[in-house]
Amino acid sequence: MREEITLNVYRGNSESGDEKSYPVKTFPGMVVLDAIHQIQASQDSTLACRWNCKAAKCGSCSAEINGKPRLMCKSRIEDFYGEDGKITVHPLKTFPLIKDLVCDVSWNYKKAEQIPPLTISPETPRPLRMQQIDVERVQEFRKCIECFLCQDVCHVLRDHNRKDSYFGPRFMVKIAALEMHPLDTLDRRKQLKNEGGIGFCNITKCCEELCPEHIHITDNAIIPLKERVVDDYFDPIGGLIRKVLGAKPRP
Repeated sequence: MREEITLNVYRGNSESGDEKSYPVKTFPGMVVLDAIHQIQASQDSTLACRWNCKAAKCGSCSAEINGKPRLMCKSRIEDFYGEDGKITVHPLKTFPLIKDLVCDVSWNYKKAEQIPPLTISPETPRPLRMQQIDVERVQEFRKCIECFLCQDVCHVLRDHNRKDSYFGPRFMVKIAALEMHPLDTLDRRKQLKNEGGIGFCNITKCCEELCPEHIHITDNAIIPLKERVVDDYFDPIGGLIRKVLGAKPRP
């Protein structure tokens, strides 16, 4: 392990900016967030970054390290510097920049407000009971720490900027947790098809591969939700059965 590395950190705001290089002395087990803190403490106190727990549980310190969306507190420096001893740290590309490594991720919270919450019928017997298999299925989705790395790497949002048409993988996970809850009484499939834009996802699994909580976003959330939407809106046999039975088609 090198005794000293160079951190090339993006400095700037929404109007302009560029990389600035900082020498950083290393220590065993050092992560990128440690290096950022060292710069703030001894070289440049104006460097802005967002962090909270430093334990990979708050999701605050998301950034792009050598072009890869990662949590800075979970990224050991020896995994990222090359032969030249340099590491590049930039803000998330998908969201508007505020300053340096801090982005405006408020769009995500606005999308969250559009999703109807868990709704249990007042007629459901109390105390509420669930099978353990249902608990385990939903529990995986509740591990999300809202680091928004999946949102950042999603090509629909990152490369095509279709925030007007697609909620993104984080909120496919949120909807899956509700849709697969055995006590929930709402049907969110119309929202998934229309404003949620689930059809935009083409199953590249890039979001699943970098999730720090190892949530199977594509396999366990997005694909099952796609199947439900297809069954309701694009299955000709199902449509024929509903027509014969006199059921109204979904709007």
